[in-house]
Amino acid sequence: MSAAPTESVATADVTAAGHDAAPGGVEQIVLGHGRHRLGAWRAEPATGAPRSVLVAVHGRAMSPGYFAGPVAPHTSLLALATSLGHTVLAVERPGYGLSRAALPHGLPLAEQALLLRRSLADYAELHPVGAGLFLLGHSDGGKTALHLAGEPWAGATPADRLLGLDLNGCGWHYAPAAAHFPDTLAGGAGELNWGPLRLYPGGTFRASRALLREVPAAEEAETGRWPARFPAAAARVRCPVRLTFGAYEGWWRLDRDELAAVAASFTGTRRPAVERLPEAGHNLSLGLAAPLYHARALAFLEECLAASSGGRG
Repeated sequence: MSAAPTESVATADVTAAGHDAAPGGVEQIVLGHGRHRLGAWRAEPATGAPRSVLVAVHGRAMSPGYFAGPVAPHTSLLALATSLGHTVLAVERPGYGLSRAALPHGLPLAEQALLLRRSLADYAELHPVGAGLFLLGHSDGGKTALHLAGEPWAGATPADRLLGLDLNGCGWHYAPAAAHFPDTLAGGAGELNWGPLRLYPGGTFRASRALLREVPAAEEAETGRWPARFPAAAARVRCPVRLTFGAYEGWWRLDRDELAAVAASFTGTRRPAVERLPEAGHNLSLGLAAPLYHARALAFLEECLAASSGGRG
């Protein structure tokens, strides 16, 4: 891939693209070059060169601020990961934010993954990535991350090494209550997306309005096709995988047989661990359980780093 500079986004561009303001210590950057550039939030460790780069992929109708603890700083994935020596790239998926003008209808999930892969390769040509890349995807962003993990990763260099994949709120078959894919509170989306209000810090729902974005049409069209596409996407993954669902997750079927079938679909890697997180809903990174989820995701990253180091002798 040809090298391309990663540039800071001017305030006017941020506003026009529909970004939420990044907190202190977080830089808004551009990934890739040419017509199809993607926005991202970057947080870097204060200690210097990163141990790895964690790529956080937001869900449906969301934006990078989802991972930044918009209400309670201690719930920020960016803050915790950087304190442990990792760079975080919270990316805008194609069709969201900066790329909305060039991709007004968005892209299908697999094509989102291809564009993200090219953008990350461009980034790695100019910036240190430590031992490699680690993907963390939420909900529909987990679908994109799953496709991205299934791309060929040679692993010969850190820039082409995928350490692991952590998915949350992303399953196989939709729950009966989600079968009509509600997108409004009146239609039932509130209960599916959030669960009981006690699971979230005060002010979460007010603050979350700034995170919301319009769902691109190409992504919307794929929602009902996901159950047919999940098995093949899962089978292509070769890196270690971990899956987490909140105890009050409403979008997915989560009975014992279903979760066993989800795990068994990852035939190209070791069987992934599947965790149910207590006192948590669909939006794990916005809830009171966010610190616990993030700590366990980063502990999984530590396992992946150890395995990668051992594999290289």
